[in-house]
Amino acid sequence: QVQLVESGGGLVQPGGFLRLSCAASGFTFSNYAMKWYRQTPGNERELVATISSAGIGTNYADSVRGRFTISRDNAKNTVYLQMNSLKPEDTAVYYCNAQHKIFSGNVYWGQGTQVTVSS
Repeated sequence: QVQLVESGGGLVQPGGFLRLSCAASGFTFSNYAMKWYRQTPGNERELVATISSAGIGTNYADSVRGRFTISRDNAKNTVYLQMNSLKPEDTAVYYCNAQHKIFSGNVYWGQGTQVTVSS
């Protein structure tokens, strides 16, 4: 069955870094654009970063551009989010998302991983 399993979250001090990973299985990973979203209590999920199916195109929310980097390894069916210069406002549950490059209604979600930025 389809699985997206995030890992790498945790507690980090302001200015620190974390690297999130999302391991995919059960579908053809290279046919899907991959995205990272985040959500805080009482708020909608916010799109943080996107990478195209081939890994050529990327896009970022203004709030993280220049600090976060999304990448993927299609041989390992894994997408990453390198988060540097973390701020308290980056605290959220981070979710991995897969969206088919043609059939945009084919979407899968991971279960989320908590990132807490605090001193």
